[in-house]
Parts: sequence; structure tokens; C-alpha cells
Amino acid sequence: MLFGMGIVDPVAMIVPAVTLAVVAALAGFLPARRAMRVDPMVALRYE
Repeated sequence: MLFGMGIVDPVAMIVPAVTLAVVAALAGFLPARRAMRVDPMVALRYE
């Protein structure tokens, strides 16, 4: 329970949860989008 926060203040819980979800989605989506652009044969030859 947070200090000074009542049960009727859902915005204080929803905004941080949504913000973290958006940041996590971007953190996964941006590298995946970059990886999709690489030709598989080029990636295999690199190793």
C-alpha cells in the first residue's frame, strides 16, 4: 500500500503500469524490427 493513496485513486496505479508496458514493448520491438531486416544468409555467413 502506498502512503497517502486511497483505494479510489486508480490513475496512480494504471499510469505507471501502462508506461512500463509501453517501454517493455518498445524494448522488444525495436531490436526485433532491426533483426528482421538482416538477410538470413548474411547473418549465417558472419558466423
